[in-house]
Amino acid sequence: MDKPVVPEIWGGIECTINRVQNSYLDQLEVAGYYSNTNYTDAVISLGIQNIRFPVLWEKHQPLQDTKIDWSYTENLLQQFREHNIEPIAGLLHHGSGPAFTNLLEDNFPELFAQYAAEVAARFPWIGYYTPVNEPLTTARFSGLYGLWYPHKKNDASFLRILLNELMGTVLAMQEIRKVNPDAKLVQTEDLGKTYSTPLLSYQANFENERRWLTWDILCGRVTPSHPLWNYIIRLGIPEQKLQFFIDNPCPPDVIGVNHYLTSERFLDEEIEHYPIETWGGNSRHRYADTEAVRVDFDEPHGLEYLLKELWKRYEIPVAITEVHLNCTREEQLKWFHQVHTIAVKLGEDGVNIRAVTAWALLGSYGWNKLLTSPPGDYETGVFDISAGYPRPTALAAYITAVASQQKVDNPVINQIAWWQRDCRYYKRNRAREESTHHTVQPVVIIGRTGQLGTAFAKICGERNLHCVLLGREEADICNEDKLIEVIKKYRPWAIINAAGKVNIDEAESDNGGCYKVNYLGVELLSAICSKLGIKLLSFSSDFVFDGDKEHPYIETDTPNPLNRYGKSKQLGERSICKENKDALVIRTAAFFGSPRRQNFVHHLLTELKSGKSFVAANDVFVSPTYIPHLVHASLDLLIDNAAGIWHLTNKGSITWYEFAKKIAAYTPFNTELITPGYDIKTAAKLPAMSALQSIKYSLMPSLDEALEEYFLTDREVNQIIKTKITADEII
Repeated sequence: MDKPVVPEIWGGIECTINRVQNSYLDQLEVAGYYSNTNYTDAVISLGIQNIRFPVLWEKHQPLQDTKIDWSYTENLLQQFREHNIEPIAGLLHHGSGPAFTNLLEDNFPELFAQYAAEVAARFPWIGYYTPVNEPLTTARFSGLYGLWYPHKKNDASFLRILLNELMGTVLAMQEIRKVNPDAKLVQTEDLGKTYSTPLLSYQANFENERRWLTWDILCGRVTPSHPLWNYIIRLGIPEQKLQFFIDNPCPPDVIGVNHYLTSERFLDEEIEHYPIETWGGNSRHRYADTEAVRVDFDEPHGLEYLLKELWKRYEIPVAITEVHLNCTREEQLKWFHQVHTIAVKLGEDGVNIRAVTAWALLGSYGWNKLLTSPPGDYETGVFDISAGYPRPTALAAYITAVASQQKVDNPVINQIAWWQRDCRYYKRNRAREESTHHTVQPVVIIGRTGQLGTAFAKICGERNLHCVLLGREEADICNEDKLIEVIKKYRPWAIINAAGKVNIDEAESDNGGCYKVNYLGVELLSAICSKLGIKLLSFSSDFVFDGDKEHPYIETDTPNPLNRYGKSKQLGERSICKENKDALVIRTAAFFGSPRRQNFVHHLLTELKSGKSFVAANDVFVSPTYIPHLVHASLDLLIDNAAGIWHLTNKGSITWYEFAKKIAAYTPFNTELITPGYDIKTAAKLPAMSALQSIKYSLMPSLDEALEEYFLTDREVNQIIKTKITADEII
């Protein structure tokens, strides 16, 4: 028996240049990739074997009959080559081609092949090509759904686009192989499947035949006996178009599988069980079209099943060419781990899985809007480049380990993912028993009575991160014996210190209690975590600064606190960094939106509801922070093994008075009750400027986005607004 093939680890860069109307969106231009050499160095550091790399037509030949400047691409390709990373050249990635042609033009295949010939002549050593990425998907988005250029919405246009893309692929490979006869075709396509209720089986059956068209056509299998032959001919496609592929078969050397949790679909005529955005239908029936993972059904499904189905159909080596999810960090890890585990298992069962590809190494832009409204939101990949540099996420460490066949030891990988939990279902057909994760190492959260600690426990529960929330009586950070006892009992992989003295004015006269907790306690906790190899996350404050700066403070600014609370926090963060180089310290400010109501927003709304006047400082600048955003970002950084001091607040600098006005604008309350205050006297001297900004992390949403989410989702706040007290009730 042949030795099973161990899947290689490949990488890929999201590089789409797509056209909407007359506008082009270049992912790499938005990402700043063309001007940042650090990105390439970061990719090389992963130790991957191959990389899906863009040599895109629209980028290199935007105008016809002009000399192509290859210098930038040549430099990068040479760097990969020097590090023994084999490029898989992509020539068209969800694009419509340069403006002098498009996917529906008769001359598209020939012009595309001419460009492929130019690429091969310039880089004769390139051995792998993906001329057109996901032709069927692009044809659907451009010809059937009307989302991308040329914005058609009919089956005939869909088929014409698909056949043009595939004819271009065949002609391109012919030209490439004139230069390099051994060049290999890696043909990517989304691997999904449609499932349905019995009533809609006819629609599911059609879509399940259609999903194979890219590979069937290239293999010369679409003959008069093919299930979709009559469908194609009926829509006006000349037989000679199909005959071309029968006469010129160009089967992939490697089938590239792109698979997402959205790839498998379920059709259900009982639309009332599903969100309205899933509702659609055909000329016969109205139905919901949703992700199959959201439906409780018995039919075999999932990536492992689909890969076996694919292998049985073609028996061509397979590479999983896109593995990526836009989700929390632990879910990204779980998804890659699950896919890689499936690939290894299938290899042992005799399925030739060549590789697993970490897709969107640098993240991507705009896919939340299907690239229709540039630039769209940024989602991280293996690296987070939102702050202008390639920050390795937890995925980077995982992929580096797997690529070098080292053991991966990450405590979050084997916890249950959202797509494995019963809460994912829109409609439940039967009761299922969900596995528990109590055998998994937890995160210990210290600070049970505080708003930050309770928020961490709540969100860890939502993210299915096993945690234990402890109070001072169980985990006193000033008591070494108790801390050691807690660690022995729970064996945590990380400790989140959300405890501390937080009343700034009281700290001025508490006779050292603030220093004991905020300084000596965190110093002790940091030393213990360092000694035992436990990851530590602790929090500091904007009050470590003196306010003399005119602009928000960044991580590299020098602290100079004005009050005892700020001094205790400065001493605490300094001791943490001294005792524990791996610890993560987050400076933040001005909380709102926690399960506990001790914050400025809640106090303001309560006063306005009662018809009372409210004075807010208009000479003190802060960066308000929505606690759920803070907690999610902190957890991602914790899992990423980030260390040192980071600033996390919602983006923006604002006075307390301006903040109060913004809050009140979401309510029916009388905003005239809010008045600006100046030089307000407090026990603790406060900095006039304590707003924070980060040069390390740029994923925190803006304050406006935070407020919008807060008022949209916070039930108690909305209850306050809805039960506004009338003037008569006040009297």
